[in-house]
Amino acid sequence: MQISKLATRAGEWLKGEGRDADIVVSSRIRLARNITDFPFMSKVSPGQRGELEQLLRGKILSIDVPRELLYLGLAELPGVDRLFLVERHLISREHASGEGERGVAFDEAESLSIMTNEEDHLRMQSIRSGFELEQTWQALDHVDTMLEKELNYAFHSRFGYLTACPTNVGTGMRVSVMLHLPALVSTRHLDKVVNAVAKINLVVRGLYGEGTEASGDFYQISNQVTLGKAETDIIDSVLNAIPRVITYERKARETLMAENRKQIEDRVWRAYGILKVARSISSEETLHLISQVRMGVHLGILKNVDLKTVNELFVLTLPAHLQKLAGREIEPEERNVERADFVRRKLAGSQDLQEEKPDV
Repeated sequence: MQISKLATRAGEWLKGEGRDADIVVSSRIRLARNITDFPFMSKVSPGQRGELEQLLRGKILSIDVPRELLYLGLAELPGVDRLFLVERHLISREHASGEGERGVAFDEAESLSIMTNEEDHLRMQSIRSGFELEQTWQALDHVDTMLEKELNYAFHSRFGYLTACPTNVGTGMRVSVMLHLPALVSTRHLDKVVNAVAKINLVVRGLYGEGTEASGDFYQISNQVTLGKAETDIIDSVLNAIPRVITYERKARETLMAENRKQIEDRVWRAYGILKVARSISSEETLHLISQVRMGVHLGILKNVDLKTVNELFVLTLPAHLQKLAGREIEPEERNVERADFVRRKLAGSQDLQEEKPDV
């Protein structure tokens, strides 16, 4: 498996399936772990960094997982390849811009990825399409258990797993759900959701997690506290909160359709039309238009648009992906042209659409 081959398709977490997939794009759980025989990454020497990376690489590739893992050393990868992995949510921005020996392992479906030498020695994540936290946790817990048999995790009997950042001490777990909330944004009720989840120690973040802003009405809701809580408690807190957000979004969509149906239909069809004919389009505008089209598919306005194709555009139109498809580095203005051409070709694969005629 080569990076260039990945550029033509998206991971399985974008297939648009699973529970409540109309609103929940994906479910993700991440664990942070450190090894007792090495200092935290902020104190590790270059020699120790290389030794640690080799140790972790060997152990990761030896575990029994459903799909074979590919391991990439990031120190040898060019910048565009590292950005490509960030865009696919396989590594963090910090991991991409880091220094020294470090890497990432992931399977062909991209449902599992394991970073080495990031902020912690190990950052492993499992990700699934739709609202599937239980399945996501089962898969990651299995991987964590296998690695713990092979590695001496830094663990304190009172505090739990020890991590570089104090907010991760305890379980080292971050549970996050990516949601598409265009109606709550349109009705200006998103702030109410943000305030409500904050009261139960959850936080709303942007598309790429902590420190990022929302794009295209896509948001991540995740836990803030790990210390003093069991893994199941953290998962349950998110499991209990997300259905309420889903309900709010669905009601907001119903309200918009009941009170402003023609305006919503116009907005959706205009977005689809622009994507079908544009000759130059920015990444930000593309994401905004994809958001409208995605909502239109789920509201039944666009009848024959493939949701998987729409979801894939969410990633495949990003800067590094376009450059990997072109096989060279491309300046922003030329990328906008390449992006528009790519979107037109992807959407051309869908059947011709017929707008539903209103009852007379």
